[in-house]
This record gives sequence, structure tokens and C-alpha cells, in this order.
Amino acid sequence: MATRSFFPSLSRLRFAVKRCPFQSGWAQYSTAPSPDEETFDKILIANRGEIACRVIKTCKKMGIGTVAVHSDVDSNAVHVKMADEAVCVGPAPTSQSYLNMDAILDAVRSTKAQAVHPGYGFLSENKEFAKRLAKEGVAFIGPDTGAIQAMGDKIESKLIAKAAKVNTIPGFDGVVETAEEAVKIAQNIGYPVMIKASAGGGGKGMRIAWNDEETREGFRFSSQEAASSFGDDRLLIEKYIDNPRHIEIQVLADKHGNALWLNERECSIQRRNQKVVEEAPSTFLDPVTRRAMGEQAVQLAKAVHYSSAGTVEFLVDSRKNFYFLEMNTRLQVEHPITECITGLDLVEQMIRVAKGYQLRHKQEDIPINGWALESRVYAEDPYKSFGLPSIGRLSQYREPVSLNNVRVDSGIQEGSDISIYYDPMISKLITYGATRAEALAKMEDALDNYVIRGVTHNIPLLREIITHPRFISGDISTNFLPEVYPDGFKGHQLEVDQQRELIASAAALYITAQLSSQKVLGNLRVSCVPVERSSWELCAQLEERWHAVQVSKSGDTYTVQVDGARVDVHGQVNLASPLLPLTINGADRTLQCLSRDASGHIVLQYLGTSFRVCILSKLAAELNSYMPEKVPEDTSSILRSPMPGTVVAVSVKPGDTVAEGQEICVIEAMKMQNSMTAVKQAKVKRVHCKPGETVGEGDLLVELDDPSLSTS
Repeated sequence: MATRSFFPSLSRLRFAVKRCPFQSGWAQYSTAPSPDEETFDKILIANRGEIACRVIKTCKKMGIGTVAVHSDVDSNAVHVKMADEAVCVGPAPTSQSYLNMDAILDAVRSTKAQAVHPGYGFLSENKEFAKRLAKEGVAFIGPDTGAIQAMGDKIESKLIAKAAKVNTIPGFDGVVETAEEAVKIAQNIGYPVMIKASAGGGGKGMRIAWNDEETREGFRFSSQEAASSFGDDRLLIEKYIDNPRHIEIQVLADKHGNALWLNERECSIQRRNQKVVEEAPSTFLDPVTRRAMGEQAVQLAKAVHYSSAGTVEFLVDSRKNFYFLEMNTRLQVEHPITECITGLDLVEQMIRVAKGYQLRHKQEDIPINGWALESRVYAEDPYKSFGLPSIGRLSQYREPVSLNNVRVDSGIQEGSDISIYYDPMISKLITYGATRAEALAKMEDALDNYVIRGVTHNIPLLREIITHPRFISGDISTNFLPEVYPDGFKGHQLEVDQQRELIASAAALYITAQLSSQKVLGNLRVSCVPVERSSWELCAQLEERWHAVQVSKSGDTYTVQVDGARVDVHGQVNLASPLLPLTINGADRTLQCLSRDASGHIVLQYLGTSFRVCILSKLAAELNSYMPEKVPEDTSSILRSPMPGTVVAVSVKPGDTVAEGQEICVIEAMKMQNSMTAVKQAKVKRVHCKPGETVGEGDLLVELDDPSLSTS
């Protein structure tokens, strides 16, 4: 086991935490001495990525030494560099590293850590891990094993919730053993039903079924995903509430019987049962419903003698009836937005509770101060099922932390790799405002100024969500994405005025590049070149259509005529910067130049979506019409992988005839399984993959004699 220490162990310090105004980077807290409280000398963080970095930041503010654990591929990760010490706990697969309890316990012993913070995921809700730490005399910064066991099992937690007089969803409370038993239970409950893993969360092992066949298929996939993600394939079935809101209550409890609810978070914007955008508070709840939900959440926490931070999740229908969904006995991914509106550092509170201190606050002390939003920025292709994983190296990376009231929780930096081994989250982007409108405007600005190169990311989808009229009005549910984009996400659809703005911006960039190429160190490259021009006739191609463009330049102002319509573009165009802060017809816009080449092709990120614009001189455009077009690959009879992942199963062999809807193979990416099915009858010609193989996006999987495949 490899270890390293950057700094000597920090001396024990005593702190009380008080919130300061929200600043760029992340929520800032000032520290003031509190002589009556001692804290841990050293904490090991049994996690990786942004949550490990998040915990380390608070530990540093409290004067606590930190130990990072990492897999071999994470040896240069940001959380490893931030910690005072680091220990390698195994190779890349999570089962051999971040889920390897023996290796992590060895790291605890070798570094003499007094406590372990598990973050979220991995071992954060593993009662055996907490039990083994207790035997070592090491504090687990989370609830005790009894609460983890009670709430970690969805079947047992539902029974406890009922006994604690918490509203629950109708369903089957036992373990479902077979697919046929699942069908009988679903028929008794009444469709639609939700099939989900008894252990775990995060959308893994969850399927909605609307009929018997979908129940059988959902049972198979959910049990496989549950076994892969949690090592537990048990399933339960409950009534699926149509058009629900997913609203959760943050709770905080100590070991002395005190418990608080820290208001709610609206988490209804989801894809594949995983959250995408969250906000606090919710636009939907009134004070009466908020208090009722909060009090029930505290009732449940007290029923299991809960201590630490935790989250009680509810489904809320259109009439504000709410039903217990599950309790997450850990720090939640979206905890920063609660910190923004309450002023509490939840990690610091968890550490205090684990050390045995009582909560400092009473329920009446917990405010709702302002509004906060969180966008989960993923390395995903949003044009494929709202986000299939993307892998690669971050060749350029710049967080928008220079903006006021913007916080970015991340665990990566320029040069970091996004691999197939772990969750594809790049960061959590949080904005805060006195009002929801202010927080939304900040989020829009932050997304426009977020530079990510080297991987496909979901910023186009995030920006469309937060600017959509339904989201702005608060008319949302967990069905938001499929309802708003029934045919899948296509990116921002440009209106005529926006097309002109985009073309004018590309033309300004093109002219700036042309003028720059004529000079070296401020002097003309060729002395006989005439004086700089101030007007140009160009042609622009956007979405297969050519437009007539005339440009005149005076200083930093470009007057552009696009098909006769005037667009004024003002701004200092820096060709070395990926950001293009421009004022277009009086409105401030931040575009990004993703690429440009000598042939006039410019790719701009505009309103979150990337668009390809071709800018040519009038003569070059006329000659371009004679150029042959590249014939695209015929993909009608081949199946390529839509994402990087692992082949879990191949259901066909050469010579087989597949029917419409028949499964061809299953690809697993980031613990989610995706079935590839035939859309009409075809004959299998060749199979290029086998179970266990790792495939990349676009890799050839199967050849057919007839065009007949799609993904589902």
C-alpha cells in the first residue's frame, strides 16, 4: 500500500463556524475560536472526486488533518493533491479500491486517522463498514449502524415510516423473488408501478413498468443493476405516482435526541431517475406543507435514533399530498443549495455531531434566506437519451468562479481524465440570489462562461432547462424532460433573430482573424498590402442555408447586415481566449469559440448549444459550390455503440433473424444498463463484440443484412 504525506499532522484547533456572505468559488465560512470544543486531529475521506474535495475544504477550515484514499488511476486526482496525506487502496475497479473495506481500514490504521467521512455513494451507507470502524475505535462521520440498516433497506424503511406515522406510497413491502411474482404484485397494485432496488439509490436499479411485459423486463434489468451497483439484487414494487414532484427534506440530528429539518430541496428535474437540476426552496410548497413534511422527516429520524446529516425524500402530487420515498443516511449530492439558504456548513455539522456535540441551533433558528440552484455538470452527450456518458481528457477547463454568487464544487482540473470506471460528473455548479429570478440569471451567465473541452458535456441541456418557460414558471415534475422533449433533446432551436446574432458574431470573429493574420508584431506581413479595409462582403452558411453578409468595422464595433437585417456587435475579440463576451444589439452575450479553421468553418457555443457556421468571402462561396461533398457512412445495416461501456450480454449470433423490439445486446455504462433492440425484422450478418469486452463510443457491435436497429 503506497502512502505519502505532504505536510506534518496539523495541531488540534478549536473552531466555531459562522457564515459570511456568499462569495465566488464556494460558500465561504469564517472561523472564530471556540475554546469549549475539541475536534478530530485527522479525518480520512473514503471517497473521491468533488465530494472528497468538499470535505477536505471544511476540514482545513476547522484545522483538521486529512487523508485521501485513491485508486491507481486516481493517483494524480485533485482530492489527492488537496489532502495532507494519501493512500492508494487498489486498482481502478471500485470493487478493488473505493469499495475495498480491508484496504481502506488498513489506510485508517497506517495513518492513525481518528474518523472517516464517507461522502456519498461507495461505502457511505454500508452498515458493515460503519461497524468495522467502530470496532477499530474510529468515528464514522454519519449515523450509527442501526439507522443505516433501517433506512438503507427500502422495505424495512417503509415499515418504519408507517409506524412513525409518515405518509407512505401504496406497494408491496416484501422482497420480490421472481419476474412472475413481480407481475402478480404489479397487477394487484395497479399499473403503472415502480420496480426498484431495495438497497442503494441514485437511480440505479429502477424501472417504471406500464404492463406485464415491461414488469418482466424491468425485474431482470433492475436486479442486474442492483447487484452490480450495490451487491444486493433484492427488489421491491410500489405504485408509481404519475406527474410527481421529487422534494426532499434535509435533516440534521445529534446523539442527544435533538433533530432539525433544514427546509426542502426541489429535485424534480431528472433523467433516468437521476437528478439534473435542483433548487432550494421549492416554488411549489407553502409554509403549511413545508412544516408538515419537515415534522414528518424529523419524526422518522427520531424513530431510528438518527444522528448526523441525512435526507428524507418525498414524492408530492399536484394536490400537495406527499409520500415517503426513502431516506439517504449520508450527505446528499445537492447539499450546497441548503447551505446557501440556511448559512450552515453541513460537513462541519456532521463532524461536530460525530465528535459528540449537541446541535447549536433550534428549529426557529433555521432561515430560508434567498434562493439557490444547482446544475449537475456531467461528461455526457445530452443528445442521446438526455445524457449517455462521455469519456476523455479535459484539454481545456475553466470554471466561472470569477462571477459573483457562483460556487463550483469539483474534483477535476485541466488535464484530468473522465474514465469509464466512475461517475461522469464534472462538477456541481451552484448559484445564489436574493430571489429565484436572480439565481436563475446567475446560473445562465455561469453556464455561458463555463469552459469545458475534451469531453462532450451536458451544458446545452442544462441551459435549455433553466431558461425554459415551464421551468421558470415552476410548472415541473419528474416527467419534465420527456414532456418538454418528447422526441429527445435537439439543442437550442434558433429563432430568426438569433440566427442573425450568431452569424454576425461569427463574421466579427472571422474578420478579426483575417486582420490579425495580415500582421506580425503590429506590422503588415507584406509591405505592398494596401491599407486595412473597413468593409467586407461575405457569405455565411448556417444549417445548410447560405446568407449574404456585409460587415463594416470601426474600432471594436462591427455593423453587420445579414440578409439585409442590421446587427450591431460590440466587443474586443480576443482570438486567444475561448470566451467571446460581446454586446449584440445592446444585449450582453457570452459566446465560446470551440474551433475555427482556415477554410472558414467556425464552431460557436451560443445560448449553450454549439453551432457550426461557415464564413467565406463572396468569391470563395461561389467556388465552394463546385466542391464535392463527402458521402457519409452508410449506417443503415450496422449497430455501433452509442456510448463507451462494457458489453454485458449479446443475445444474437450470425444467421439469427431478429424481430422488431428484440434485444440485440446490452451495454453497461457507469452502472446503468442499456438495451439495444431491433426496430424491425432483420438478419444478423456478423457479431463484433462479446460479453465482458470494453467498447468505445462508435465501436462496431453488430452487422445486419437489413437496416433495423435503435437503442432503448
